[in-house]
Formats: sequence, structure tokens, C-alpha cells
Amino acid sequence: MVIDANISSRINLMRILLISGIVFVHVPYDPQTSPFLGANGFIDWIRVFLGESIFRVGVPCLSAISGYLLFRRGLDAFDYAKTIRSKARTVLLPFLIWNLAVLIFVCIAQGQGIGFGYLPDAISATPRELATLAFAIEAQPINIPLYFLRDLLLCILLAPILGLLIKRYPLATLTVFFIYAVLPIPGGIFLKKSILFGFSCGIYASLHKLDIRMLDPHAEKISVLFLTAAALLATALYWTGPDFPIWIDILLNLTAISGIVGSWAISALLVRSRLGKRLSQTEGLSFWIFCAHYPLLIVLWMFWNKAAQPELYPLFYFSTPLLALLILVVSHNAAKRLTPRLHAVLTGSRAGRPGSAPKHAMQSGASQKGWSETYSAEEKATR
Repeated sequence: MVIDANISSRINLMRILLISGIVFVHVPYDPQTSPFLGANGFIDWIRVFLGESIFRVGVPCLSAISGYLLFRRGLDAFDYAKTIRSKARTVLLPFLIWNLAVLIFVCIAQGQGIGFGYLPDAISATPRELATLAFAIEAQPINIPLYFLRDLLLCILLAPILGLLIKRYPLATLTVFFIYAVLPIPGGIFLKKSILFGFSCGIYASLHKLDIRMLDPHAEKISVLFLTAAALLATALYWTGPDFPIWIDILLNLTAISGIVGSWAISALLVRSRLGKRLSQTEGLSFWIFCAHYPLLIVLWMFWNKAAQPELYPLFYFSTPLLALLILVVSHNAAKRLTPRLHAVLTGSRAGRPGSAPKHAMQSGASQKGWSETYSAEEKATR
């Protein structure tokens, strides 16, 4: 299966938009500035809509992209050993570098009496707790968003079993994973259950050669339906949070999973715009934002608490993600220009290396531009 330029562009576009949206999910707040207090009315509803509803779709969507690309050549051509070696460089290594760097920084800061209350107490942690902060063994790592990479690696390790099950028993397998993701069932080895379901949906689309553009003629209707569902969910969350009843948690899980289809439909509309086309051409930026945004948000939160009052928190909420994204774009471009090899390691990217064109792309007769776009999506959308 060759991924053409349109699908490649839409994958890249989804990644940068969803990961930028995840920045809003992780904007810090404390009990005094919780949106569920309703102190700021509609502004707090917007915060719930962005941080607790619409952008919660990012994890299952990114997981679906990963599964789809991993089995793009079919089950018979899937090389497990080669995949493990590749993902060790492109997923595991960046996870370790970004997370351990944050952990070391936190230990140094807390050794100077800085940062307590904002991040876990790393310098007083037991060896078991420290191992989890470093490697996400039992819970989230210290750089919280990187739990996605941890669970993605689990999916990749299980890929041959998942591929075989979804090839032979697709309906039964996806039904079990759907129930696991939606209902309040213990997560087991996974920190985020929707990652397994999203990854498996992507595998299904690849192995069963699903035409993932078949709903494009209905993209506008699907987009409106999905956005409406997200708005209704935000309203329910706003009125019942922060301690949600079980049925709200189930609705939240359902809406997040439906975002796989909803976000893909939105990408069909946005990729036609000039801005959408430009965003789809970013290389490595989305991964850089994903790995670096959380510690940056914490640092900005620490500075804010030194100078501002709780009633001004809405200013922090809406300005900080924009400031963080600006800083991350500038730092990404600087790293790419000044330290290209380090940038390649930190973003898990091998695109742009001379002579590294994949054989299947050249054999397909793709143009150089088409290969570049396809290679970019195939090699980076799983990260």
C-alpha cells in the first residue's frame, strides 16, 4: 500500500493540530482556578471544551495513525525484528532522552529548594518511585505526556499478535478493545486504554485495505456532528466536574474514540486551505512540541504564580499555550539549523538524510516531492 500525497499531508496536518491542542489539555491550574468552579462563566466552559473535551481526541487519533502506518505493507511483509530496531531509535530513544532530561532538571531544581508542589518530589522518591518517574513502569513519567510513547511501545511490542487477531477476527477483537477502552475497566499494562483501541483501528484499516477517504464526501456533516458532540460533552463535564459520575466518564471515552473519524473528516476540509497545506509540511515540529511543552508549561506556571492573582488566571490560560507554542517553534527551528544531528535524534526523525529513500517509494514511481511527503508521514506519524 502506497500512501499518496493527500493522505500523507492529512496525517501531518492532524498531528500538528492535535499535538498543539494537547498543549491546552496540559495547561496547569490549582483548586482556586479550576474551571469547574464556574467563577468565570462562559470562559470556564471554553476551558473545559478545549482541555477536557475536544482535544482529548488526540491520543486515540495519534494511536490510529501509528497502527495504520505500521502495517501499511500488510501482515506478511511485516518485519518484527526490523520494526523493533527502528522504533528503539525513533520512539524509545527520544522518550528516554526527553524524560530523563526533565527528571535530572527537576532533581537539580529541587536540590536547590525550587519546584516543590509543581512536580513530584523526585529527590525524596523511593527507588521504585524513581524508576516509574524515569521509565513510566507503573504510572506516568515525570514528563507526563510521554506516557503516550510508553503505551505506543507496548502496542508495537504486541504488534504481531494484534495484527494476527485483527486479520482473522477483526470484529471480535475490536469489540473487546472497544469495551476495554470505554468502560471503567482496570487498564492493566496500559496507562491509557484508548491507545490500544486506536492503534488496533489503524491496523484494521491497513490490513483490510479500508478506503480511509470513503467518507470525505460527507466530511462537513461529520465534522459538525463531532464538534456538536464535543460541545455537549463539555457542557456535561462543566456541570458535573471535577468528580465525574461513571456515565460521564463513559461519554468522555466514547467522544474521544469518535474523534478518530471526526478529526479525519476535519482534516479533509482543512488540508484544502493555504494554512492547512503549510502546516502539513512541518517536519519534526509536532514531535518537538509534544515532548517539550509540558515542562515549559510548568516553568511558565511557576513564574505566573510569583506575580499574578487567581482572578487573572483566564489571561494565563489563553496566553500561555500561545507563548509556549511560539517558544517551541523558535527553539525547534534553532535546533534544526544549529544542531541538525541532535535535532534528528530528539525528534525521532531520519527524513532528509541523503540516499535514504525507501525502496518501495522509488519502485512505486513516486516523484521526489511525493516521496518526500510520503516518507515524512510513514516514518514520523507514528511518533
